[in-house]
Formats: sequence, C-alpha cells, structure tokens
Amino acid sequence: MRALRILLIVVVILGGLFVIADRVAVHFAQGEVADKLKTTENLASTPDVSIKGFPFLTQVASGELKDVEIGIKDYEADTGNTGTAGPQTIRIDNLKAQMKGVDFSGDYSSATASTATGTATIAYDELLKAAKSEPTQVFTGVKAQVIGLSDGGNGKIKVDVKVSALGQSQTYPVLSTVTVAGDTVKVHADNLPKLVVDLADSQMRSITDFQQTIDELPGGVKLDSVQAAQSGVEIAVKGSNVKLAG
Repeated sequence: MRALRILLIVVVILGGLFVIADRVAVHFAQGEVADKLKTTENLASTPDVSIKGFPFLTQVASGELKDVEIGIKDYEADTGNTGTAGPQTIRIDNLKAQMKGVDFSGDYSSATASTATGTATIAYDELLKAAKSEPTQVFTGVKAQVIGLSDGGNGKIKVDVKVSALGQSQTYPVLSTVTVAGDTVKVHADNLPKLVVDLADSQMRSITDFQQTIDELPGGVKLDSVQAAQSGVEIAVKGSNVKLAG
C-alpha cells in the first residue's frame, strides 16, 4: 500500500509538472504568434492570441494547432482609394477571428490556417467618410448632403440627408439597406422623400447611396456579410489558407 501511495504521489506530481510546462509553452507560443502577426500585418498594437485545446505540447508535436483565436482592437484597412476621392484607410474595430487547423513552423515564423471565420465592426463615423458629406447640387438651387449615419433598427442604417434650397434646409431620415458585394460594403436607400423623388431621384441617389471598398484584411480573409447594428455596421469575414505569419 505504501508503494502504491508513493506511485500515486509521483504520478500526481509529474502530471502537475506537465500541466505547468504545457501552460508555460502555450503562453510563450501565443506571444510569438502575436509578435509575428503584428509585424506581418504592420499593426499599431500587439493583437490578442489565444491557442485553444489541451494539451498544447501534443499539438506542437503534430505540427498543427487545432483552434487559434485572434483579436485585433483597431485595424486600418486599405480602401483602394489612390486619389483624393474618399479615405485611404478605414478603421475596423474589434476584429475577432477563429482559425482552424493552423500549420506552423517550429519557430512560428510562418503559420497558415486551413479555415477562418470572424466578426468586426465599422463605426458609423468611419463609414460616413465614404458618403458625400459636403453639400452637393442635385439640381439648380438645391443641394444635399449626408450629415449622419446611425442604427435604423431591423438591420437598417438611418441616413440623415440635409436638403438646402433658397436659404432654407430640411433634414430627412432615410432608411437604407447595407450589403456586401465582393470586397465592397454598399449602402442603398430603401426610399427617398416624395418631393425629392419627383424632382431628382437619380441625382439624390448619387448622394444617399454610397459604397466603401475594404482591401487587404488580416491574413487575406474576405468580407462575407454585413448588417447595421447599434454602434456601427457589423461585418462577418471568412477565408481559407489564411496566413497568420510568414
């Protein structure tokens, strides 16, 4: 009995040491991946990296991590605008991605996920940069501009359009649908004020309807879907053979 107790104690101690070693190793790996990702994507701050699954050391031995979660607080995405029309970048908040089947090199200099899904938010003040926020003539003596974006409820964006004529102005709330087409977020007015429709529907839509291209998301993930929410436009992303580093 005494020998059995000693054996059990040894097993427990060794198990505890393995757990400690495993957690130390995963903490080190998370830091290495985060640093590589920061460098590869030229991020302003170090992202959060969480490697899931236990034990970690057996995953290392296999050369593949089953599940890795990435969190980037603020990401400046390229808009593809090379001239003066529109912003050069757009800020994407709280980008969170879940990577599955991550193959990596021994020093974490390269890492590629088989698949990736994620979510992020584009704040309304950021998306407003893509709209015509300066007064634009829609027909003689009448100008219009987008002065604000906000949550319209039921997945819609409320676009506040200010129409000015003869020294007077009126703001019209226009409910709009937001969609994704390729790498572009599109905002399309569901309806326009009747007076505006009667006089200049196409001219007004050149102001109320706008779009924003979003290029070069981290690792090459792509826009999947989009929906208006309280704090901004929520986007979903997905990808395959996504590079975390290298």
